[in-house]
Amino acid sequence: MQYLYVIAAATIISLVLVPFMMNQAERLGMVDHPSGRRVHDEPIPRVGGWGIVFGTLIPLFAMTTLTPLLGMFIYGSLILLLFGALDDRYEMGPKMKFVGQFLAAVPLVVFGDFYISQFPVFAEWQPPVFVAMGTTIVCLVAMINATNQSDGLDGLAGGESLLTLAGIALLAYMADNSALLIVALAAVGGVLGFLRYNTHPARVFMGDSGAQFLGFVVGFLAIWLTQYADPDLSPAAMLPLLGLPVFDFFLVLYVRLRNKQPIFKASKHHIHHRLLDRGFVHKETVTIIYVLHAAMVLAGLMLRHEHDLVILAAYAGICVVFLMLLTSAEQRNWQATDTGWQFGKLIDMTGDIDQTLRKKLLVMFPRRALEFLIPVYLIGVTLLIDNIDRDYGLVALILLLPVVMQSLMRRSLGATPRRLAVYTVTVFVVYLCAWDRSGWQRDWAPVFEMVFYVAVAFCVAVAIRFSPRRRKEEFRVTSLDYLLLFVVMCSFFFADFLPVGRFSVPIFIVALVVMLYGIELLMVERKRRADWLGKASGLALLIIAWRGLDLVRLDVYVMPVLDRLLG
Repeated sequence: MQYLYVIAAATIISLVLVPFMMNQAERLGMVDHPSGRRVHDEPIPRVGGWGIVFGTLIPLFAMTTLTPLLGMFIYGSLILLLFGALDDRYEMGPKMKFVGQFLAAVPLVVFGDFYISQFPVFAEWQPPVFVAMGTTIVCLVAMINATNQSDGLDGLAGGESLLTLAGIALLAYMADNSALLIVALAAVGGVLGFLRYNTHPARVFMGDSGAQFLGFVVGFLAIWLTQYADPDLSPAAMLPLLGLPVFDFFLVLYVRLRNKQPIFKASKHHIHHRLLDRGFVHKETVTIIYVLHAAMVLAGLMLRHEHDLVILAAYAGICVVFLMLLTSAEQRNWQATDTGWQFGKLIDMTGDIDQTLRKKLLVMFPRRALEFLIPVYLIGVTLLIDNIDRDYGLVALILLLPVVMQSLMRRSLGATPRRLAVYTVTVFVVYLCAWDRSGWQRDWAPVFEMVFYVAVAFCVAVAIRFSPRRRKEEFRVTSLDYLLLFVVMCSFFFADFLPVGRFSVPIFIVALVVMLYGIELLMVERKRRADWLGKASGLALLIIAWRGLDLVRLDVYVMPVLDRLLG
């Protein structure tokens, strides 16, 4: 349960801090204005990194024991936040960036006694300590710059880092290293909260403060994982886990050196620029890069115990094949629009359906079904679970207060308390459903559960696909949605590798993603109809608080009744 608190706290802190900083961006002078190599047309605040950094660090202060290593990591993170914020404000240039990066990396390596002692391929070689430390500093600085340079499109650097952090968190869980896992999950939460505002079209950029921190944290965690947490891992597994930013960094460096250009000068030689030149639109470019980066991370996970040369060959193979395809397309001046087909575009097979019937079946029915199914789920599961911990009861009671105040006061407190309550109670309910499976050991229960999730997912997909596209604010599919779909698919593949005891990882991930998509759709596109979702969330919080705190003993168990009805 501690891990759930870490990622939930990090996500909430990031979700709250990012819009606050967006309101201050103009006054602070941290706004990214359009220019020749930019892909946006309007000024965008570049303060999202604050949400990522503090969303990651605050849970570490609250929920971990600060060792000297973590202390140096936090110090380095704050240094990068400071120098990144100054660069976002004053455009200091590469030299001052390097000063901040070395001020962050050197103390971590020297005073944290943190360095690479086993090198890929040369595992038997024991380098002198000063060589190992110097190499580690260079690797950390290179990763910081690689991530910073990959931050060129909405959601790109954040999504790549999210995939890497998820892979590291999985391996940390398998290695039973709780400290490493907490740092990785906190970073995942910080990125998730930021991506809520950064997915195309972005309302905020992470800026150098966020990009440099992400490079620092993924480099730090990759070294910690392969060098200290799990000695059985191949040291080469660190390279595919870090993935595409490393390849893009060295590829751009090679192009600049070949063309005799300054190596620190900004250019449009990055992979995302080259894909845009081939005619792919913003979302398609980001999605292609997600797929490529995910393939690298998957290779690192699946080959983690193989020989170093096998891992390096797999990583190089992915890079070479992609580069050959891209170079061939450039040489032939191929454009994505030449095929007459756009990536991700669905075929509309409903053109011959009567418009009235179409509106009822494809527009109105899915939303009405979600307005019924999701509230029933939130309330029903809280009644079906056998045991609810006291901690859940306390948190539910705290969250219930603003919900009650919102309903009693004439003046609205805004959408934030309601949104916070709805999302939190959903996470609680899905977690409890995945953790306590004792009541679901019946022949009918898994089938019923699967049918329910499929029905909700189907309604969400139909509602998104056939949205009338008339309202100012609507739910639209983004590259982040494809990223989450990939995570759901991977959860089934790696479920057997996780020593999770009673906890069902696939059920938790699938149910959480499906329910959150349904809730987001209802929140974004809700009109003046009755707010059953808000009322159901408040009632579910009340039930969780009541049962978790054991205020009143009520021995009612619903499953035997359902057994008689469905058996």
